[in-house]
Amino acid sequence: MENSISLKNAKTKKLNFISLAIFALIIIIILVKGEFPENSDGIVNYGAWSVLPAVMAVIFAFITREAVYSLLLASITGLFILGEGLWGLPRIFMKALGNGDFIWVVMIEVFIGILVAFFLKTGSTAEFSRVAGGKIKTRKGVQLLGWFLGMFIFFSDYFSPLFVGPVMKDLTDKAKISREKLAYICDSTSAPMAVLIPFSAWGVFIAGLLIGYGPITDVAVATQVFFKSVAFNFYAILAVLMVGLIALGIVPEFGPMKRAEERAMKEGKVLGDNAQPLMGVELSEIQMAEEIVKPRLFINFIFPVLIVICVAVGTYIFLGSAKTLEAFMFAVFFLGIALVAQRLMIKDIFDTAVQGIKGVTPAIIILAMAYVINTLSKEVGTAQYVIESTQSWLTPTILPLIVFLLCAGISFSTGTSWGTFAIMIPIAIPLAFSFTGNQIDPLVFATVGAIAGGGVFGDHCSPLSDTTILASFGAASDHIDHVKTQLPYASVAALITLIAYLIIGIL
Repeated sequence: MENSISLKNAKTKKLNFISLAIFALIIIIILVKGEFPENSDGIVNYGAWSVLPAVMAVIFAFITREAVYSLLLASITGLFILGEGLWGLPRIFMKALGNGDFIWVVMIEVFIGILVAFFLKTGSTAEFSRVAGGKIKTRKGVQLLGWFLGMFIFFSDYFSPLFVGPVMKDLTDKAKISREKLAYICDSTSAPMAVLIPFSAWGVFIAGLLIGYGPITDVAVATQVFFKSVAFNFYAILAVLMVGLIALGIVPEFGPMKRAEERAMKEGKVLGDNAQPLMGVELSEIQMAEEIVKPRLFINFIFPVLIVICVAVGTYIFLGSAKTLEAFMFAVFFLGIALVAQRLMIKDIFDTAVQGIKGVTPAIIILAMAYVINTLSKEVGTAQYVIESTQSWLTPTILPLIVFLLCAGISFSTGTSWGTFAIMIPIAIPLAFSFTGNQIDPLVFATVGAIAGGGVFGDHCSPLSDTTILASFGAASDHIDHVKTQLPYASVAALITLIAYLIIGIL
């Protein structure tokens, strides 16, 4: 056993040294190359170098299993490409992290951490697991419950994994289901589900981007086009459907996920030996308070969950936007008051809240670095380079297929789906209308579906994506293990999608 651990440590050190050597070599090459050329408008063209930071982040993360380390090296590389070097770190951190979007996501994670800590302190998650476990006896049933919960929370790709993961974790652990599998269930029913609903924030966003192209003159027409495109969003449909088929055993486990599930079933290890769960140990070490003689399942768990769901769904219905942060905030405040009523000391309640915040710190750090690398990708023009390299040879036959591949590549390398939609719709939709004679027909629907599905692929699979990070955090899974085990399943759905688009193009 000791020899095995020593060999693994030696291998890890070797891989880390290799990655550092490659990084140093790339920096030397960039310094030797010097400045990049400018076009007539004074805009610097970084060419193929623009994809390097994102590619480095992904490859290094897989090699070293250290996401933060990989993202940092990739970010520094991007700064050298921009000609700023290490001096540019303060600027890029302030630009990437000093904005409302990042702060909003961090605040959601903070309140989620506090809520989970309160659940653990009251013993309510263990009680829920005991009650639900008494009714759901099989691994299949537990996985199907997670699948249904994920589909039910269709209105927010952020809320879904953060809700489903903590609620299901005790149940999946008892059923000997790997954390990688739980993270997959959380992730594959978040963004893929949200993009299929015409009245979700995703549907409204895409419909809004479609207005003004060809005969799409107003919101009503744009919404109708998006609604009809859902049937052509093969990737999202397959991603959600595969979770159920795998849970039912209709599609057998394969690849790294199969090995993870065998480890969980045969050895009882829901996490790998070298796994680093994205949820900190501070949360896992919280014990039920001595003052609470018996867990009050309704007051301490069900009612706070109902608050989260009702506030999020209610604000979505009546205000047109799901107030996810406020939903978790109100649940935390209610449960804090409930703990006071159950005679817990104020100091213990605040100590528990601090433990919850500490527990989400690993996820926040990775999320911060992901925002940095995404900001750098925009500055060096990663998406623009990919588009310019391919748009000149598109034809009607391969348009949906190529659009899906482009969107998948852009979203995977940048970690953003909405950014991909905003970049690709102004390019791909006019092309589709030029091929259809400015008519709204199946080619237009297929192109919109390909944009939506391709954007979701990256958001669903990339280690740089905030949704993927949140799924790892919600399931308390090792982030890189989650990406490695999910990617083969997502790739199968993507391959079937490409075949379907090719058939549509030929017909």
